[in-house]
Amino acid sequence: MEREKFGSRLGFILVSAGCAIGLGNVWKFPYMCGQYGGAAFILIYLVFLAILGFPIMVCEFSVGRGSQKSCATSFKVLEPEGTRWHTYSYIGMAGNYLLMMFYTTVAGWMLYYFWRCLTGEFTNTPLNTEQISEKFNALLQSPATLTFWMIIAVILAFGICSLGVQKGVEKITKIMMLLLLGLIVILAIHSTLLPGADAGIRFYLVPDFHSMMEKGIGNVIFGAMSQAFFTLSIGMGSMAIFGSYLDKSRSLTGEALSITILDTFVALMAGLIIIPACFAYGIEPDAGPSLIFITLPNIFNQMSGGRIWGSLFFLFLSFAALSTVIAVFENIISFAIDLWGWSRKKAVLFNIIAIIVLSMPCVLGYNILSGFHPLGSGTTIMDLEDFLISSNVLPLGSLVYVMFCTTRYGWGFDNFLTEADSGNGLRFPHQLRWHMTYVIPAVVVFIYLKGYYDLFAPQGLQYLIPWMCIALLFLAFIFSLRRGKNKHSA
Repeated sequence: MEREKFGSRLGFILVSAGCAIGLGNVWKFPYMCGQYGGAAFILIYLVFLAILGFPIMVCEFSVGRGSQKSCATSFKVLEPEGTRWHTYSYIGMAGNYLLMMFYTTVAGWMLYYFWRCLTGEFTNTPLNTEQISEKFNALLQSPATLTFWMIIAVILAFGICSLGVQKGVEKITKIMMLLLLGLIVILAIHSTLLPGADAGIRFYLVPDFHSMMEKGIGNVIFGAMSQAFFTLSIGMGSMAIFGSYLDKSRSLTGEALSITILDTFVALMAGLIIIPACFAYGIEPDAGPSLIFITLPNIFNQMSGGRIWGSLFFLFLSFAALSTVIAVFENIISFAIDLWGWSRKKAVLFNIIAIIVLSMPCVLGYNILSGFHPLGSGTTIMDLEDFLISSNVLPLGSLVYVMFCTTRYGWGFDNFLTEADSGNGLRFPHQLRWHMTYVIPAVVVFIYLKGYYDLFAPQGLQYLIPWMCIALLFLAFIFSLRRGKNKHSA
């Protein structure tokens, strides 16, 4: 079966950017800016994005294009004989399913809020923050409502994927992403023109290193480093699949740079929407996850024309969520095509049912199963699923890709460089070999272990010690993948 290809360079860039651009950009990034001092945090974030996230993205694209396969079989195609890199494929595939077990529910939230804003529920009758919070809690406590909107998100995304790479994923995502970019510019301009927004603009764009020091320089640096690492959706093959649909006419470094810039632009513009609006209405911009579902609806409720602006904002969020869902669903469909030779239609029908069933624990975790706290008091099933992805699959997967592309036990730096530089465009800096071989793995391991420490240390040594042992076992497994019968030089 001949592998499908993207019809245009723009399609590849927008689809790949759509995968990277998700709720981490438009939900997490603005409130982290609020928590860590605004512009000073952004500067550090941009540095880590360049030296950490960007090179790993090029690695993942290279593995995808070099193998012409998804992560289900890409390592098996490229690995030296006798090595076990292909074992990670099972973790990568599981990670894609695990991500969709909760991300589809959140995408459903966005669609629900868009519909409620459009119908005027948040704006026709003045509501205070407590009343809006009650509405959000009512949503979470209704398994029927959550299931309905989750299924809408699943069917919409799989319906697009069923049309194929060019006619479905590329064509629809291009339209969605162009609308997303247009919406975010309109919303940002409107937010910056609100009375009193100038204080928020200064906070967001003028670095205040004194404030950053008060927050704790270590906390700010780690927050920026973690956000730069996770924002590009690297580590579980979501980028590799699009590399496999790309021809060799363009170098991967230039394409990855375009995607990174687009991803960063959306994150920065999302902050420019949210933070000036918070300052304009006297609301703290560090409200955390509740910023989107409670704080912002309250702002739109007070705003002139709030029904229109609220609807546009949640339409923008819906596009951001769905673009990621579509991209990951395409990866999931490719697993069945690459492994078992299924037709696209069969893979779509099977996975619609599988994803809906697998998403139900997250849905029920807020109501029927709300008494189950897998990671300690107050945590939900979604928290567990997010922890497994954000604190395990993404960092460990990124570690696998960068080691596979740099060590003599894997594909090797020379092979990686040849693939990355094939075609017209920017060449990958070969001087980064030492940085990629030693510095990036060390930083990834640090982020990974600190994530475990930050989560479990407050609960006491009886929780921290066993969980840290589990983290070290996972790391030992990842480093064992490079062992083989034969040693190969790069």
